Amino acid sequence: MGVTRSDRPPATPASLSPGAGRLPAPEVCELRDERLDRAGVTLLLVRDDLVDPELPGNKWRKLKYNLAAAREQGFGTLLTFGGAYSNHLRAVAAAGRRHGLRTVGIVRGEQHLPLNPSLAYAAAQGMTLAYLDRDTYRRKHTDAVLAELRRTWGDCYVIPEGGSNALAVRGCAELPTEIEVDFDVLCCPVGTGGTLAGLAGGLTGTQTALGVAVLKGAGFLADEVTELQREAFGAPTGNWRIGLDHHFGGYAKRTPRLDAFVADFHRRHGLALDPVYTGKLLAALFDLAEQGAFRPGTRLAAVITGSAPLDAPYGGA
Repeated sequence: MGVTRSDRPPATPASLSPGAGRLPAPEVCELRDERLDRAGVTLLLVRDDLVDPELPGNKWRKLKYNLAAAREQGFGTLLTFGGAYSNHLRAVAAAGRRHGLRTVGIVRGEQHLPLNPSLAYAAAQGMTLAYLDRDTYRRKHTDAVLAELRRTWGDCYVIPEGGSNALAVRGCAELPTEIEVDFDVLCCPVGTGGTLAGLAGGLTGTQTALGVAVLKGAGFLADEVTELQREAFGAPTGNWRIGLDHHFGGYAKRTPRLDAFVADFHRRHGLALDPVYTGKLLAALFDLAEQGAFRPGTRLAAVITGSAPLDAPYGGA
């Protein structure tokens, strides 16, 4: 189905950059908060969400080598997967429109009309939406389901759900080198594991990575990240861990405590966190800091993969 098996990322032509030239480095700012001061912890916000309005940082990082591979291998269609509020579908749709590639989005579950804002946005970008029942969707990676998709949509370059594959990992591995201030722990939300796998692979020295799982029962993610690193780098890096205790009920689930944290954070700092990814990440870091999980003097760098969009209930990684 077109997934590249190259041992190195394909070249990334200038025409495949999100704007003119190469990807801009994210802004980094220190967050001042008395709760962090009491814990003796410094928190830096890495604003990867600001690098491009349609393709916020980690989405572009996951896509750029895949887009180049699709072009190099002669594919004209991208096919990918996502839930009804998937920001990955939005990003692939926008990237396809921008770079002249047809896009097909396979959505989990039945169609509901009118389309929600996320799917309406993807459709407006030219993405063709199709739906798989939940049982078939769980088997979307199998040869049988992929063969049926090929019969329906033709020869497509397939990008997995969330965009996480070896090429995506290599794209995400470039972010740590763009952070021009010192940090000890690089932190990100974790849905499919690709961003964490890449970020950890780009660290140096004694730096480590911390992922916060946004899924309930996400112990399997450690194996996912390990396998992604093996495919991308040849072996796992061993410098990362995943926290499993801040899912707030599961993917796209919210609790009054999470909503209160997100609202309070917005009042204090003027940043609207999305409740699916970055809200859970920051809530976890504040909880862990107040519990003494980080030694005094630790410098945390939190990757902001997306802020809350104005036109949809969820945003993020």
